[in-house]
Amino acid sequence: MLTQTELKQNVASAAIEYVLPWLTPDTILGVGTGSTVDLFIDALAPYKDRFLGAASSSERSSARLEALGIKVFDLNQVQGMPLYVDGADEIDQGLNMIKGGGGALTREKIVASVADQFVCIVDESKVVECLGRFPLPVEVIPMAREAVARRLSELGGKPALREGFTTDNGCQILDVSGLAITEPAKLESLINDIPGVVCCGLFALAGADVVLVSTQDGVRRLDKNPS
Repeated sequence: MLTQTELKQNVASAAIEYVLPWLTPDTILGVGTGSTVDLFIDALAPYKDRFLGAASSSERSSARLEALGIKVFDLNQVQGMPLYVDGADEIDQGLNMIKGGGGALTREKIVASVADQFVCIVDESKVVECLGRFPLPVEVIPMAREAVARRLSELGGKPALREGFTTDNGCQILDVSGLAITEPAKLESLINDIPGVVCCGLFALAGADVVLVSTQDGVRRLDKNPS
């Protein structure tokens, strides 16, 4: 029986195999945040001379990339990227995701929007029938925290402040439990329209294009538009 760490290591290695054919001397690769992405970054380091550099979704990932000799570009310097590689806290069969357990959801969504393809890397524990078991992170401007919390409660959620945490954008996060998210794109739009919300952790309006899922029987691939 593989441990979760071993499962994560396997999918990180599979992601490297997926990414390698896309790498050219001019390629800038989008890189997300989280424990599985940390393993992907480590596995990417031996190939650092095959591509130009990376655009990262967090200070944490940027520091790890730079420590391994991979140049990190400010997203404002980047015209486009073939791939954005990131994990997820939950993903359903429609490749809709909940992200933001590490608090980088807004920058993750921004960097992903610049890439041609979102490649999600997860272990099998993250695949669910219905999103919402994992509390939905919502990044909020601090002065709006309580107003946003009231609106989220009206939607049936139970928001809780992530104590002692500030995002790279200087904002706070409300983690919303108690939601059964049957219409993720609709809920994403609804929450994002609440004044004071910077971003919510639903990635449904633009979900994953390719998902690599690490299982006890190997890594399987799911595609948004299977041929």
